[in-house]
Parts: sequence; structure tokens; C-alpha cells
Amino acid sequence: MTEHSILIAFGLTMIAGLATGIGSGIALLFKRTNKNFLCASLGFSAGVMLYVSFMELIPTAKEEFTQLVGEKTGMLYLVLAFFGGMGLIALIDFLIPESDNPHEMRAMEDMHNPALQQKSLQRTGIVVALSLAIHNFPEGIATFTSALNGLSVAIPITIAIAIHNIPEGIAVSVPIYHATGNKRKAFWLSFLSGLAEPFGAIIAYFVLLQFWSPLVNGIVLSAVAGIMVYISLDELLPTAEKYGQHHLSILGLIAGMLIMALSLFLFL
Repeated sequence: MTEHSILIAFGLTMIAGLATGIGSGIALLFKRTNKNFLCASLGFSAGVMLYVSFMELIPTAKEEFTQLVGEKTGMLYLVLAFFGGMGLIALIDFLIPESDNPHEMRAMEDMHNPALQQKSLQRTGIVVALSLAIHNFPEGIATFTSALNGLSVAIPITIAIAIHNIPEGIAVSVPIYHATGNKRKAFWLSFLSGLAEPFGAIIAYFVLLQFWSPLVNGIVLSAVAGIMVYISLDELLPTAEKYGQHHLSILGLIAGMLIMALSLFLFL
């Protein structure tokens, strides 16, 4: 693990996190959501995350565990870490009220709905930005640690998380704009909430890397796989179904898996 690879990992995490600003800008500049494009993009992101989780992260983690503690005990470690990562992100979703959860997507046209705007003025909207920051923190750790295992995994994961952060930026900007009527404030709070991902990378650097070993690497890879599978199944695919056609989301899913497979093949 070199200084160069660590800098690349930080850079990729920053790109993924600040994609919330893109979503925020889209929400504030345009009046309507291109739902078919959003649907396909979310399906694509889910395909990348699912494929890399089951075809790259889990096999690599299993190999690490098997070499350290044997096949049977290694499989136990793998299962515990995988569902531990899934449980972490599920707990975060459970603790945040649905009305303030940035994973509950809003459409850009909602911003121009007077009835919804009046209702949203009853809350500050800042809670939504804080909620997104809480969600992005483990994603930042996931992006950073996956980047340490090579660009073949890191770049597709960064693209996938960035794509999934764009509608989250929309989800944050819309209610904040409802609450304040201030587009600039809505943009910057959404943009800054995305900084939780590079902050997660910083924590990973100062905490995890101090104890980095094949065992820690295996645990992190398994947990990251669990986080990404949960995000794909709980957020990306249901949202894709909500905003577009079923077949379009599935085609996006297959395209994401195919691109991920080609990426891994070319970097062999």
C-alpha cells in the first residue's frame, strides 16, 4: 500500500461524495426529472454494486480468511462481516425517520408543487442534509477501502456510488428549498452533506489503516459487500422502479453488471 494508492483512494472518495452537488444543481436548474434516464442510471449503479460484491469483493475476502483461519472458520468470518455491513446500513435507515430519510427520493417537479412546499415549510430541512451525511459516512469508508484493493474495483464502485449520490442530492435539495425558499442554501447544504464520504475516508485512514492486515482487509471487503448489496436492494432498485419502467431498470442492471465484468476482465 503506497502513498500514491492512498491519494488515489482519497480522490475517488471525494469524487463520489461530491456527486450530491451535481444532483442538487440539477434539482435547482431544471423543472422536471428525466425519469427514464434516472431509472436506467439507478439500475446501472445497482448492477455494478451487486456484481462487484459477489464476483470480486466476497471471493477476495474469502481467500483472505481461508489463508488465515481455514475454510470453515473463514466462511464464518465472511458471513458475519457481510451481514454486519448490511446490518450497519440497515440500522442507519431504521434510526432516521422516513420523512427525513434522503433514501426516500423526491422528484424535481415536487419543488414547484405549492401544496408540498407549504407542508415542507414546517421543518428546516437541515435534518435531511444531516441524514444524508450519516448515510454517506459508511459509503465513504467503503469507497476508500475498496480503492486500496486496486483500480479495477475502485473506479466502477466510485462511478456507481456517484450515480446513486446524484438523486440523493436531489432528495436533499428539494425539501431544503421547500423549507427555506433559498436555492443557494439548498445547494450548499446538499453539497456539504456529500463531504461525509471523504470524512469517512479520513476516519478509515487514521483508524483502520493503523491496524491493517489481511484479516482486517477481509472483514472490510465483506462488510463493504454487505453495504452495497443492501443499498442496491433497498434503495437503488426500488427507486428505479418508482421513477421508470421495470424493464428499463433491469436493462440498466444488466448493463451495469456487463460493464463491471468487462472492467474486471480488462484489468486482469
